Amino acid sequence: MTAAFYQNETKFYVAVDCIILGFDQKELNVLLYKRKFEPMMGQWSLMGGFIKAGESIEEAASRVLTDCTGIDNLFMEQVGAYGDITRDLGERVISVAYYSLVNMNDFSSETLEEYNAVWAKVSEVPQLIFDHNQMITDTLARLRRKAATRPVGFNLLPEKFTLPQLQNLYEAIYQTQLDKRNFRKKLNAMDILEKLDEKDKKGSKRGAFYYMFNKEKYDHLLEQGFYFSL
Repeated sequence: MTAAFYQNETKFYVAVDCIILGFDQKELNVLLYKRKFEPMMGQWSLMGGFIKAGESIEEAASRVLTDCTGIDNLFMEQVGAYGDITRDLGERVISVAYYSLVNMNDFSSETLEEYNAVWAKVSEVPQLIFDHNQMITDTLARLRRKAATRPVGFNLLPEKFTLPQLQNLYEAIYQTQLDKRNFRKKLNAMDILEKLDEKDKKGSKRGAFYYMFNKEKYDHLLEQGFYFSL
């Protein structure tokens, strides 16, 4: 009986698109793939799919992320909804975009081959289908705001990382060079990193100590009103 309430209303398709970001020591990258079906088959696209019956928007985005990456429980946050009338050449489709931050080292070559996917530098993204370029632009703006108040950047790094790697990451996010002394002074003041005895010696004989993010300590500080800021 409830279906009769809306029988005169127009029905639309609802989809999710996922902006999957990774970091390769120097630059942010986004995962793209060649679309395998019409419309615009063979063009570069973000990962996405339609929402299934009995599935929430977040569940759909989580499913797409897991299917495309093979990784569960990724960091994920909504960017916004895109509903321009002519955005999709096939039908009237409203898409809700989510971005996710991943460690590129967690990806296998088999996963990339299965989806005919590639990592593209965000500074060199080609023309994508529909409004996917705008989704990436909006995502980067949101990530910069988020990274200023929450340590989301650690999702892009391996479990163990060096301070130069961490600084390179934040320079990539903000697209600007950060003062090394001030950057490390702020990190030391927050006291949310655990220094390890192990060193990364790939860059020099002297090497750089590895660190780990202490999420438990950060969460405890957050409860006390602590505010992350870099």
